[in-house]
Amino acid sequence: MNILNKITRDKRIEVNLRKQLIPVKQLEASILFERETESLAKILKGSKTGIIAEHKRRSPSKQVINHDLNMFDVAKGYEDAGVCGMSILTDAKYFGGSLDDLLIARSCCKLPLLRKEFIIDEYQIIEAKAHGADVILLIAAILTRAEIKQFSELAKQLNLDVLLEVHNEDELHKSIMPSIDMLGVNNRNLKTFEVSLETSKQLSVQIPNEFVKISESGISSIEAIKTLKTFGYQGFLIGETFMKTNDAGESAKQFIEDLNGFKTSEI
Repeated sequence: MNILNKITRDKRIEVNLRKQLIPVKQLEASILFERETESLAKILKGSKTGIIAEHKRRSPSKQVINHDLNMFDVAKGYEDAGVCGMSILTDAKYFGGSLDDLLIARSCCKLPLLRKEFIIDEYQIIEAKAHGADVILLIAAILTRAEIKQFSELAKQLNLDVLLEVHNEDELHKSIMPSIDMLGVNNRNLKTFEVSLETSKQLSVQIPNEFVKISESGISSIEAIKTLKTFGYQGFLIGETFMKTNDAGESAKQFIEDLNGFKTSEI
């Protein structure tokens, strides 16, 4: 059984339990449920850098990345650095995250927030909205075309942006529909955990131009971003590069300054 199947199996058990504990009506009564959302897709279209910075404590492939960083400091740091949006892992068992992380980030920054989660039920989309998310992630590898349509259309009803993640050509073709805003290509092979930017390059020509193209995983250099931009990518999801340092916000700030080719202090 590959890791994605294992995570999805555990996620179904977890979500069924949560549904019993907190009914949908309670989520819909949240103050944040009525909040006006920010469109990450729109921001990326007008951005020179396209950086989406991630908060991730650990992962199945790398184990512990950083358990010491304070969520409040990371969110504020990313915002001060000038990133376009922030991705927050809310899975507890495999990534050490929680919905509280989303709430804390929402309380201290105005960035568009992506709930990065293994979504297998409409309930999780309502949860995302109730906890201050602006964007949800749908993973093509664990969903049918019918589920992608159902979940993405619900997200649009809630004014949430939808980032659809693919790993190969088959996943891409089953995912193209009007209710998707952004198509993300994950450069990590989920069976071997090997990372190759060739995945983004190869799939780029098959992504219709109406979607914002995002490259995910294995992006750690300015050169990688400059190369991927020539393939039409407007967004770059970066996690471990910033999170493995002692100051994720400062690390993101330096990266963006290098990407822009100047110091922000010189503006």
